[in-house]
Amino acid sequence: MLTPLLLLWPISLALTWLVAQGIANKPFDRALEYNVQALAQLISVQNHEVHFNLPQPASELLRADDSDMVYYQVMGTQGEFLSGEQSLPLPPEESHANIGVVKLRDDEFRGTDVRIAHIWVRVPLINAEPALIQVAETREKRSILATEIIKGVMLPQFIILPLAVLLLWLALVRGIKPLSQLEKRIRARRPDDLSPLDEHAVPIEVAPLVLSVNDLLNRLKDSIATQKRFLADAAHQLKTPLAGLRMQADLAQREGTNTAELKLSLQQIGRSSIRATHTVNQLLALARAENGAAVLVHHSCNLASIVQEVVRDSYPKALERHIDLGYEGAEIDSPGVVLQGNANLLKELVRNLVDNALHYTPSPAENPGMVTARVLAHPKSKQLVLEIEDSGPGVPEAERALVFQPFYRALGTEADGSGLGLPIVIEIANQHKATVTLADAKPGMNPPGCLFSVMFSVG
Repeated sequence: MLTPLLLLWPISLALTWLVAQGIANKPFDRALEYNVQALAQLISVQNHEVHFNLPQPASELLRADDSDMVYYQVMGTQGEFLSGEQSLPLPPEESHANIGVVKLRDDEFRGTDVRIAHIWVRVPLINAEPALIQVAETREKRSILATEIIKGVMLPQFIILPLAVLLLWLALVRGIKPLSQLEKRIRARRPDDLSPLDEHAVPIEVAPLVLSVNDLLNRLKDSIATQKRFLADAAHQLKTPLAGLRMQADLAQREGTNTAELKLSLQQIGRSSIRATHTVNQLLALARAENGAAVLVHHSCNLASIVQEVVRDSYPKALERHIDLGYEGAEIDSPGVVLQGNANLLKELVRNLVDNALHYTPSPAENPGMVTARVLAHPKSKQLVLEIEDSGPGVPEAERALVFQPFYRALGTEADGSGLGLPIVIEIANQHKATVTLADAKPGMNPPGCLFSVMFSVG
């Protein structure tokens, strides 16, 4: 704010100089006009000739003084010189048109800048050209008056400008004092203090910024709380397989352990290691899905092709569990099956839904389970739907919102899992602006089964 003031000061000086020149010229220009009109009254015609009679000294008539020199010139109708300074510069030719009107101009005479007033006077002779009267004055008095005006205007500014700078400085210091106090309070905070800032202790102009910072702090607090809860749950989930590994290893090292017991311990160790590996892989997948939003690159992806590939990869696992796994719906070349997304994440989404269905679908020999992956394309409504349907026991309506939370597992199920598959599905769906719903596959029947639907917008 101080810089514009310092830049405006020289501009103010220049404008003041121009105004002072205009003010100083006005009274002296009026005097020149009076002088040239007075001389015009002295032209007369005698015996058909133009005469100029000056009854008193020119210095008295033209109001000459010690500061400036005043010159005059009188020219006849034929351009002949009648009186005054013969070498005084003549006016421009176009000024003949303004007979009887006093004109002013700046010129130079004997190496000195002068101000000249001239007038063309019509004389009572037939076919006679007008006579010319000029009065010139040097510019000393004008410069002196302009300088005095500038002094009178600028000298107070030398006092007002520093005073304005001082007042401005004091106002700024007072105005930013609450911001300085806010800065000190923020610097004095502990690293774990994410409580909101007091928006009432800052100027009203800064209150929106403080509110935005408070909103960021609240979101950061929620994010940190979620991460802490996630890490605690992850540590708890990993404790079980790791504890099983340690216990089975201790059992295998006991004295007197026979071959059958040792083999059983090794099998338990293998299952625990597989469970721990699966949990770690799911944790890494969830971390990649959560961090992928900032660097997610979208390409054209064929959802039908992705789902069919996942079904083929999951077929051995389905055979091992005696589950009938199949695909139906849109084909790869069907219209409306292409969407913008990340193929790797979409494949992870489908795989987790299929694995979830395989894990939670009982398949006794007398009544084998069924899992169906389905892609439904609706080109007119620009909707693309992925459905994973199973013949399992279903999820009670009261628990349907809970199954999408990390590490949650429905009570009464014997399936081995980490509780991270569905949270990964939700995270990937959010990054693709898709919605995930859970409903009964066969409402009213026992078992009702599960129907997971993921709706994508391809418009």
